[in-house]
Amino acid sequence: MTQQPPPVPVSDPDAKTFEQLQSARPRILAELGKAIVGQQDVIEQILIALLAGGHCLITGAPGLAKTLLVKSIAQIFHLEFRRIQFTPDLMPTDITGVEILQDTAEGRQLSFVKGPIFGSMILADEINRTPPKTQAALLEAMQEHQVTASGRRYALPEPFFVLATQNPIEMEGTYPLPEAQLDRFMFNVVIDYLPEDDEVTVIQRTTSAGEEKIETLFTGEDVLAFHALVRKVPIAEDLVRFAVRLAAATRPRQAGTPSFVNDWVSWGAGTRAAQFLTLGAKARALLHGRAHVTREDLGALAGPVLRHRVLVNYRAEAEGISVGRVIERVLESVK
Repeated sequence: MTQQPPPVPVSDPDAKTFEQLQSARPRILAELGKAIVGQQDVIEQILIALLAGGHCLITGAPGLAKTLLVKSIAQIFHLEFRRIQFTPDLMPTDITGVEILQDTAEGRQLSFVKGPIFGSMILADEINRTPPKTQAALLEAMQEHQVTASGRRYALPEPFFVLATQNPIEMEGTYPLPEAQLDRFMFNVVIDYLPEDDEVTVIQRTTSAGEEKIETLFTGEDVLAFHALVRKVPIAEDLVRFAVRLAAATRPRQAGTPSFVNDWVSWGAGTRAAQFLTLGAKARALLHGRAHVTREDLGALAGPVLRHRVLVNYRAEAEGISVGRVIERVLESVK
C-alpha cells in the first residue's frame, strides 16, 4: 500500500489559493456547460493541463466543438485568446512576427511587429494542415515561452498556453507532427463523437435563439498562483517511481520491457512523459479536492500523456493493436 508523504506546512496564501480553486470548480464546470455538452473527460484533462502549465494537443474530427471549448476556457480564466488557422501556405513569420522597415524621427529603422503567438491562450487550429517548417515555429515558444527574431529575444506573456487541434492523420492533406514537437505537448486529448442524447441537446441549443454568456471567474495572476500551488503538492517516492516505470515500460528492447512492447512498439516515451505524469497527477489531485497524489491520479492520466509518445509498429497495425491497447497492457503489467 502506498505510504503518503507527511503533510507539509501550508502557508496562508497557499491555503487561500486551494480554497479558491475548490470553491470555483463547480462554477467552472457550470460555465463550460453553457457552451459544451458532455465531454467531461476532455474538459478535466484540459483543466489539469491549464493548472499544471502544460500544452495540449486536441485530436478529433471537424465539427466537435474543439475551438469553442478552448475559447470558452479562455473566457473563464480571462486569458487573452488568439487563434491561428494553420494552412499549407502559412509561413513561420506569420506566427511569430516579422521585422518591417519603418520611418522614424531618426530615419528608417527595422522594427519587430509581433505575430499572433503573443497571447496567453493560443489556439493552433488544425496544426497538422501546415508543413513541418511552420509547425516548428511553435517549438521555441512552447518550450522557452519566448520568440527569437534577428538575434533578439521577445518574451511571451504569462501565463502562456498552446492548445493545438489536429484532424486525424488519415485525413487528406495532413502533415504528421515531428516527434520532438509532439513531446512538448503535455497531453494528447482525444475528442470523440457525442452520444445521441447529448448530440440532440447540441442541435437544440445551436439552432434556437439566444446564447448564454460565459462569466469570467479568474485572472491570469490566479492561474500563475495555481501553477505554484501544483508544484507544492506532495507525492510519495514510490508513486514517482511508478510514473518512471510506466514511461520506461513503453520503450522496446530495454531491460525489463514487457514482451508485448517489444512485439508491438517501435518507439516509446522519454523522461518528459514521467515528468508530465507526475505534474499532471498533482494538478488532478487538487482539482479533486486532495492535497496528495494517489495511484489513481497517475493511472487516469497515462492515456493522454503516453498516447502521442508511443509509436506502434507495422506488426501491431497488422494485428489491429492500437496505442490505447498498448497503454492499457502497460498499466496492467507495471507494479
